[in-house]
Amino acid sequence: MKLSSGERSIFAYFPSPEAAQKAATALQHAGFDALQIDRISRHGAEANASFDNPLNRSLSITGPTIYSDRGETMSDSERVLLASGPSSSGYGNPEAGIAGGKAFLLTLVTPEEQVAEAVRIIKDHGGEV
Repeated sequence: MKLSSGERSIFAYFPSPEAAQKAATALQHAGFDALQIDRISRHGAEANASFDNPLNRSLSITGPTIYSDRGETMSDSERVLLASGPSSSGYGNPEAGIAGGKAFLLTLVTPEEQVAEAVRIIKDHGGEV
C-alpha cells in the first residue's frame, strides 16, 4: 500500500485480540476507519509435532526438540538454527521469551495531523506503538 502525501501509518502491538479490538473500536468511534488487526509472530500459529515433541506429540521445551531428532527429520544446520533463537540460547534479547507476547498488530492509516490523537487512544488501550 502506498500512502498519500500527508498520510502516516501507525503500527501498534497488543497482547490479545480482545485488547486490539477494543482499541480499534475506540479508534472507529473517534473517526478513524482505515485500520486492520492481524496476528503476527515469529512462531507458527499451529502445533508442529515434529518440532514440538516427537515422542508424545505434546508441546515441549526446546531442548528435547533440538537434541532428540538424531538427524532423522532435521539436518545439522536446521538444529543449529533452532538452537540459535534467543528463547533457546538465553542470549541476546531477554524479552524474546516463548511464543506469545504482543502478537496482535493493529495497523492504522491516518492524516498526519491526527497521529497524536490516534497514538493516545492506542496507548490508553494498552497498545505499544
